Amino acid sequence: MLLKKLKGLVSIRNGKLQVEDLAAVRNLMDEVVYEAVFAEDEETKKDLLTLITEIAKAADAVPSSIQGLYEEMGREYRGFTVPAINIRGLTYDVSKAIFRKAMEKNVGAFIFEIARSEIGYTKQRPLEYAAVVLAAALKEGFRGPVFIQGDHFQLVRKNYMSDPAAETAYVSGLIKEAIEAEFYNIDIDSSTLVDLERPTIQEQQRPNFEKTAELASIIRNSQPAGIAISVGGEIGEIGGKNSTPEELRAYLDGFRETFKSTDKGLSKLSVQTGTSHGGVVLPDGTLAKVKIDFETLKRLSEIARKEYSLSGAVQHGASTLPEEAFDMFPKTGTSEVHLATGFQNIIFDSKHLPAEFRAEMYSFIKQEYAKDRKEGQTEEQFIYSTRKKAFGPTKKRWWDLPARVKEPLMKELEGKFALLFEKLKVSNTADIVKNTVKPVATKKTIKPEYLG
Repeated sequence: MLLKKLKGLVSIRNGKLQVEDLAAVRNLMDEVVYEAVFAEDEETKKDLLTLITEIAKAADAVPSSIQGLYEEMGREYRGFTVPAINIRGLTYDVSKAIFRKAMEKNVGAFIFEIARSEIGYTKQRPLEYAAVVLAAALKEGFRGPVFIQGDHFQLVRKNYMSDPAAETAYVSGLIKEAIEAEFYNIDIDSSTLVDLERPTIQEQQRPNFEKTAELASIIRNSQPAGIAISVGGEIGEIGGKNSTPEELRAYLDGFRETFKSTDKGLSKLSVQTGTSHGGVVLPDGTLAKVKIDFETLKRLSEIARKEYSLSGAVQHGASTLPEEAFDMFPKTGTSEVHLATGFQNIIFDSKHLPAEFRAEMYSFIKQEYAKDRKEGQTEEQFIYSTRKKAFGPTKKRWWDLPARVKEPLMKELEGKFALLFEKLKVSNTADIVKNTVKPVATKKTIKPEYLG
């Protein structure tokens, strides 16, 4: 039994969890996190996941807000773009790979994130996602701030138009759940509410900035003492028309007027410059080439930084761009770039993933998600757009893949992380993170019987 193995390795002293034998705890972490994730009883699962987060914090892997770094970038851009990485499957193994490469390259500025939609189809509630990431940090010996982010905490337009109060309540509840799980970075996406039929840009953006201000107030009222959560906003629905300086100013001016608080406002702003989530898949299953408007991205970043003291503009939907595009993000002053589907593609398309396992996953989605197939989609387009939904219901099958499969697969991903860290110029950012971010380890209650 897991808890028997932990007894004597961790303890409570003066009301605080202590790690008595860090090496032994690390050796057990693969087993600990597996038992926690797949515990059948929800209360037991919550207790075990919380225990993992407390052990990680005691070992100096601390969930943190990136606010301090972004305030510094708002004063003076330091020439790097922070990667925000969404992990949909094999989360523990992928997180370990990220930490290994980050430690090798002395990277401090990197974010783990999960979107509202991903929480659903990958079946990773915030506490599980945070605990698994922190377990990976502990296992690999990473020490310092760990940035965990709620990505696209989005108001779904059709839901909002049907019942604004219910949709707002859902996102508010998700925000509170995420903060309780120690997500200290949250991106609010109410750009779905922009009304282009209104006569002025200010009025078009009004539903967006008013709802962002409302949700930002909820974040500020829910954050733990001593922690200023980094809050992001968004002005352009990803996949729509490119954002403009006029929209940026209308949104940020409106937010300032609406968010009547002495608390910190936004730290960054997501914009649209030509990408789409997951890329555009052609009938043969290949991805269409995307032409990103880097001049717009540069201009919007400059305005956000110089006129509003934000860290800069944020680029979504970038993981499927060609490698040479990533050099441009630091050059254009982009403060953060979101990366998801490209890593998923590596996992599914890797020669190291057994063909029979891949076929099993594709058979599953064709059977379970047949209703999601859009009219006119080829088989290749349907599989590409839907295979992300295989991660959640078959999570245990992925976690149970043997080491002979997972190890070379993670090596392949490590190569991609290394390339991105280099191109985004975040190597050797550990010191600036250390100087601008002061981790605050909040305390969670651990049941005494769990520690003997």
